Amino acid sequence: MRVAAAIKLTDSEKEQLTRVTRSGKSARRLVERVSIILFAAEGLENQQIGLELGMSRQKAGRWRDRYAEQGLAGIEKDAPRPGRLPAISKSRKDQLVTKTLKETPSGATHWSRRTMAEAVGISPSTVGRIWRAHGLKPHLVRSFKLSNDPQFVEKLEDIVGLYLSPPEHAIVFCCDEKSQVQALDRTQPGLPLKKGRCSTMTHDYQRHGTTSLFAAMNTLDGSIISQCMRRHRHVEWLKFLKHLQTQVNPDKKIHLICDNYATHKHPKVKAWLSRHPNFHVHFTPTSSSWLNMVERFFRDITDKRIRRGVFRSVEELEFAIHEYIAAHNSNPKPFVWTAKASDILEKVTRGRAKLNKLQSV
Repeated sequence: MRVAAAIKLTDSEKEQLTRVTRSGKSARRLVERVSIILFAAEGLENQQIGLELGMSRQKAGRWRDRYAEQGLAGIEKDAPRPGRLPAISKSRKDQLVTKTLKETPSGATHWSRRTMAEAVGISPSTVGRIWRAHGLKPHLVRSFKLSNDPQFVEKLEDIVGLYLSPPEHAIVFCCDEKSQVQALDRTQPGLPLKKGRCSTMTHDYQRHGTTSLFAAMNTLDGSIISQCMRRHRHVEWLKFLKHLQTQVNPDKKIHLICDNYATHKHPKVKAWLSRHPNFHVHFTPTSSSWLNMVERFFRDITDKRIRRGVFRSVEELEFAIHEYIAAHNSNPKPFVWTAKASDILEKVTRGRAKLNKLQSV
């Protein structure tokens, strides 16, 4: 015959439990469980406790046993429950994950929740939960490009060296063109921003011509020297270099970081540079425009001034660009380069190894 666990309380334990029953802040279920323990300490059996508190003897015995084993901590919280059995077995989940990774749906490049649900016979929401649990996002794709420049390492170390340890008595400029900036006018006026509604603009537009922004960003303070010209040939690039020369102390050496655009390497440009030995040009590796920090400035001006702008002429567009650059130069802030050349090379090496592995399969 099963015997109820004996409960013996010290004076301090009894006082503690009594305070719980008298506190107005104690949860009702905790007061009920503490009452079971107090009655058990007086020598009452589970059947008697159940009659006193209006519950079954099984319930009284359960909390009596919990307290005997774990003390007060055993009755403060419910024991964890196992929950219902999973509706989808592990093998079926593994099958779905394998299908996601190894196969593609008929007539499409990637799976959606709905197409996968139809293929495996479960609900789209279940597919979504399984994908989230395994970190799968078939709807997303990231682009990449590994440079094939045979002098990638030398050019990388050269440019990162200019960022992290610029030469003394010299100025380092990141230069590039933002070509074919369109002066776009909307076909209908949009609605302004208001509480509870974002501003609106039509998806269609009217073109009123283009301009090209030539910019040189001083890596030391983030200031911009710029010009807008209607074309972006070597003629315009030479004109910009001459303008840049007038803006800088002639006693300073000028280091230019440029990409491999053909106008930057035109014979007339090379001839002009040879006549101006204070200019030193550093080319980024091919397919590595991300090394040029002026691209970050181009992103900012596009996002903050050009993309959502309305321009009825090229003159309006150029005025908006110059206005933005003037505001930027009134309080310039440099973009701080933190990545070391060795860290970049390590990532490139890992990426190339993975690419070669995929190509060999």
